[in-house]
Amino acid sequence: MTMPKIGIRPTIDGRRLGVRESLEEQTMNMAKNVSQLIYNTLKYPDGSPVACVIANSTIGGVKEATACKEKFHQENVGLTITVTPCWCYGTETMDLDNKVPHAVWGFNGTERPGAVYLAAVLAAYAQKGVPAFGIYGEHVQEADDERIPEDVAERLLQFARSGLTVAMMKGKSYLSMGNVSMGIAGSIVKDDFFQEYLGMRNEYVDMTEFVRRMNEEIYDKEEFEIAMNWTKENVKVGFDNNPEDLKFTEEEYEKNWETAVKMVMIGRDLMVGNEKLAELGYEEEALGHDAILSGFQGQRQWTDHFPNGDYMETMLNTSFDWNGKRAPYVMATENDNNNGVSMLFNYLLTNTPQIFADVRTYWSPEAVKRVTGYELTGKAANGIIHLKNSGASALDGTGQQMRDGKPVIKPFWEITDGEVDAMLKNTTFHPANKQYFRGGGFSTRYKTKGEMPLTMTRLNIVKGLGPVLQIAEGYSVELPEKVHETIDQRTDPTWPTTWFAPILTGEGAFKNAYNVMDYWGSNHGAISYGHIGADILTLASMLRIPVNMHNVDESRVFRPHVWSMFGTQNIESADFRACHNFGPLYK
Repeated sequence: MTMPKIGIRPTIDGRRLGVRESLEEQTMNMAKNVSQLIYNTLKYPDGSPVACVIANSTIGGVKEATACKEKFHQENVGLTITVTPCWCYGTETMDLDNKVPHAVWGFNGTERPGAVYLAAVLAAYAQKGVPAFGIYGEHVQEADDERIPEDVAERLLQFARSGLTVAMMKGKSYLSMGNVSMGIAGSIVKDDFFQEYLGMRNEYVDMTEFVRRMNEEIYDKEEFEIAMNWTKENVKVGFDNNPEDLKFTEEEYEKNWETAVKMVMIGRDLMVGNEKLAELGYEEEALGHDAILSGFQGQRQWTDHFPNGDYMETMLNTSFDWNGKRAPYVMATENDNNNGVSMLFNYLLTNTPQIFADVRTYWSPEAVKRVTGYELTGKAANGIIHLKNSGASALDGTGQQMRDGKPVIKPFWEITDGEVDAMLKNTTFHPANKQYFRGGGFSTRYKTKGEMPLTMTRLNIVKGLGPVLQIAEGYSVELPEKVHETIDQRTDPTWPTTWFAPILTGEGAFKNAYNVMDYWGSNHGAISYGHIGADILTLASMLRIPVNMHNVDESRVFRPHVWSMFGTQNIESADFRACHNFGPLYK
């Protein structure tokens, strides 16, 4: 995957006779410092530092602006940051590309009016219909102060993370493996949404492609042997919860594992290709579908006859397999591409694996006390939401990775071998519930450690309105083992559990935990490590997707400056109007 770069545009007062000359060094140093900040802080999904491209010269007029744009086009720049300490000629120096995100940092100093240019160029962006982000430090700096203030750095990085997510999705594919699962509307692939809002393509394969590749052995057989041995040595198999007449036979058990492992390999190869297949004479299959995201239908046409896709979905979304530690392959259960997109947003913003889960049950403190005798306290005192699904919950969701003595989910390049072992030891794989999955398979079971900051998101599609996002920041909760088991046994105990306590604001959808469950737009959610709601809000505004519920503090909200022109009192309503006014990013 060719990674997009961030373009840095140092704009300057074009007047000579001492004006421009006195500002050249300061202006270019601002650009270099921003580039260094980003390089030292942000990484691509493969772990390499994010690259920036600086214009060959400061930009004082349209000729230099055009030269900069040409360079950026050659360098695969996907977003721009303009920096300046001074007045510049707004419409002559701005970048007018309305298909990429733009931000402008105006230096807060008294010697030259950087803030005046910032205000002028943001007005020009608004008037020309190109939303741009404005960055302006709270405190006045000295002219020779080259430090990037903390509040400015925070906004620069927030913009960069979200803008890179926009750029990394553009031109990539969503691969639909199968069709609609069990009548779930999120499984209906809306190609107009992918094209107009995300700039993505849509690719489709029937699930029989898995059968063809298994029957004709269109996979790397050497890797299959390695994968099978690794699975037998490392995967802990849990109890078979099926009734006696439906329990797995030894032959069925062994055959199911072989199919499950092949499905992992084939699912990956369908997404990104595999050069080994070309060596076997399958040049077309070796190419894959250039998919940054996929979904597997599974139920019911596949799972009524073949082993389910749980092992495939779990292992692909996890940050390691038999080949070692590596970036996840994002795959949505039940082909719920709406939730898959939510997973992709979260993943590209954080570089961390995602948990796909049913937003299954709200447990009030009263209900927990009645059923278990236990009184919820702390972050769980107002009730908890049971997040649980048989599919694409990455093993990273166990919370077995540690940082400063606390459970976390890390990018793959930070994970230790010991943490990989801990994730495997704290996960069991159970023969699938044959009343649901008649073809068998294996389901993942673990319990997420408590006290992890989490963000749950969901993209919904509304007829006449279009896409709408939901965001809920909160924490994982760890219940006493006996309490957890008592509750867990009331549903399918062979699936993973994350107990989630949303952060409450006392208002609207976040008045209480029950309201969060009640207002959630669908049966699924994408759960990411960290409180990343602010970044998701920024990303959504870039894509023109309104957000109908969130619990992000207003001080962390960062949207294009022109959003304020649609209202400053009710910013949720203003967001809807602004998104409707500017329309999808790629339409």
